[in-house]
Amino acid sequence: MAHGRPGRRHRGRARPLNVPRADVAALVPAFRAAATVADVVAGARRYCARVVVIDDGSDDDTAARATTAGAEVLRHAANAGKGAALRTGLRALHASGVPRALTLDADGQHLPGQIPVLLAASDASPPAIVVGVRRKAGHEIARANRFGNWVADRLLRLIAGRPLPDTQSGFRVYPVVDTLALGAEGARYEFETEVLLRAARRGMAVVGVPVDVHYPPVAERVSHYRPWRDTLRVIGVALKVLAGPAPRTSVWMGCCFLIRP
Repeated sequence: MAHGRPGRRHRGRARPLNVPRADVAALVPAFRAAATVADVVAGARRYCARVVVIDDGSDDDTAARATTAGAEVLRHAANAGKGAALRTGLRALHASGVPRALTLDADGQHLPGQIPVLLAASDASPPAIVVGVRRKAGHEIARANRFGNWVADRLLRLIAGRPLPDTQSGFRVYPVVDTLALGAEGARYEFETEVLLRAARRGMAVVGVPVDVHYPPVAERVSHYRPWRDTLRVIGVALKVLAGPAPRTSVWMGCCFLIRP
């Protein structure tokens, strides 16, 4: 370490991107992702020294392939849902003192080359939740998924009183302790929406950064997202949060939502 005052000499300098980081661990919730999880782990390990795959009750070779690729694997005996898997991962990082979690999906849609974009935004504001806002141009998104995203985005905008960045994106950086303190209870895809809504009501900063993603042709895509069922789950959790204690005006005004160019 260079001599000088801590936090002064290197303030504002970019971190080297060729050294995997220990202060941010990657969490990969996975269910029946044997075909893609190894590549996801390999890509995440370029930037994070620790990659944790939460095998959510898979009945294929997901856990074995993740382990071979260099991941630490936590296993659910039965499928509990993406939200439950993320909570398991966040609690594991909290127990070992890792302050931030990078989350990405096991199907390969989140490009490892975009990880530095999220990490740079998180470095600029470590207490914030950073959301990778998926660029839609040039990608074919299933019509039902577009409908689910549209419903969720507009419902949450009404409840939060302001736009929220890409509420269905799972490509994020979370401050571990503060995220767990939100008390989000959703077990499946609604968890990620619930986290953002509870963060808004607590006054946590939420930063959106544009990222490129990879979508295979719709006919070849394997997704466990069920648009109608999971959209109803999102609506249900949003109404549950809305029915909870209302935030003070000062908390609403302290909330920060940014979309960075």
